[in-house]
Amino acid sequence: MHAIEQLAPCSGTAPACAALGVARATLYRQRRRGQAAPVTTQVERSNPRALDAEERQVVLATLHSDRFVDQAPAAVYARLLDEGTYLCSQRTMYRLLEGAGEVRERRDQLRHPAYARPELLARRPNEVWSWDITKLLGPAKWTYFYLYVLLDIYSRYVVGWMVAHRESATLAKKLIAESARKQAIERGQLTVHADRGSSMTSKPVALLLADLGVTKTHSRPSVSNDNPFSEAQFKTLKYRPEFPDRFGSIEDARAFCVGFFDWYSNRHYHSGLALLTPATVHYGETAAVIERRAAVLAAAYAVHPERFVRRAPQPAEPPTAVWINPPKPAGGNGDLQ
Repeated sequence: MHAIEQLAPCSGTAPACAALGVARATLYRQRRRGQAAPVTTQVERSNPRALDAEERQVVLATLHSDRFVDQAPAAVYARLLDEGTYLCSQRTMYRLLEGAGEVRERRDQLRHPAYARPELLARRPNEVWSWDITKLLGPAKWTYFYLYVLLDIYSRYVVGWMVAHRESATLAKKLIAESARKQAIERGQLTVHADRGSSMTSKPVALLLADLGVTKTHSRPSVSNDNPFSEAQFKTLKYRPEFPDRFGSIEDARAFCVGFFDWYSNRHYHSGLALLTPATVHYGETAAVIERRAAVLAAAYAVHPERFVRRAPQPAEPPTAVWINPPKPAGGNGDLQ
């Protein structure tokens, strides 16, 4: 750069840069870096329109007074004008409140309770059920049928379902009671989890669960991940190739659900269950099925061991514990199993 600075007065900046193979932008950048930034001092000047310290205290005292403590600055401003008093503009009132850390809703407000994050663990079938209701499109616009489903989260087995014309706490109560009877649920054995729909939080359902000795839990408001197993089951239902755009009648909807739930519980190899069917896990046949799979894999390994690089193949086993919202480990986030 020093050589360019020596040549530039004689030949010009552009020819000097071209002769030495240096871009002019580089030269200009180096020149700017070499220039010291001028030191300036800012003199604080007071605005002649600003309130002095005493006036600011008067405004704040007025806003804090009993008659104005729960009113917005706009209302305070208007009331004072009607009484023949002008202290400052509305904006100045807001500015003074902001400086005092008081710009917020100043009235007493209804506070929603802090909903606890549900953490549910199932280590065996019929320990935790989740249930939900979804709409099925009817034959005409704005017509629906309502599908109620009770699902065991450990085995993903559908322990009860029903299609009805409406969403009703009475119908939900009937379905839960019948399903508990079929599964021979004892007092203190079961927890039933649901979202906060009107049927789920209804008094008839709550009283029934109390009579059966069943613990009930609910999702947090607007948190779909708190009821993931029911949501996933509904997605499987509606993504089936044979699922229609609309059902012609409630009988059609019920006939479809008979076939679907038979497939889902008895013939669906569930990816979350190590490709076992929900019925296999729910009714304690897991060990026998895995033993048979292990024998098939051992025979395949004996015939062609070179096809299995690391070790003899073993059948996958389903998880021994299933969580809704597992506890978060220290320094990390829990994941659904």
